[in-house]
Amino acid sequence: MIAELDTAASRYDRGWKRLEEIDGHAGVRVIDSLADIAPDFAKLLIEFPFGDIYTRPGLDLKSREIATIAALAALGNAQPQLRVHVEAALNVGLTPTEIVETMMQMAVYAGFPAALNGLFVVKSVLAERGLFAGSPSQSA
Repeated sequence: MIAELDTAASRYDRGWKRLEEIDGHAGVRVIDSLADIAPDFAKLLIEFPFGDIYTRPGLDLKSREIATIAALAALGNAQPQLRVHVEAALNVGLTPTEIVETMMQMAVYAGFPAALNGLFVVKSVLAERGLFAGSPSQSA
């Protein structure tokens, strides 16, 4: 029983650290927003995606965020989550150009509406950060 508690605590701790590293304040706001309605769901969000999946060694964080923003864009109905993960993609080192190219790739596999919706989210995030996808300093 104690080993199970240690494992659960380490999943949560690992997840919380990874959440802060990837999503920063945006991720913490999501967790905080669940405190009064579904604190158990917030705990699951910390433990499973961030404690178990995002800490696996098989992909670096940039690759994980490319996969995440592509999947969220392809869904077509997850703009709030896409916004958080576009922020995360920038936080882990993706350039605006890489993010825009990921959205453009979605036109082929998820359709133009999904790609357009994704690009509008990206445009908003980049504007808020004062970044422009086409600037030479951002494409390296």
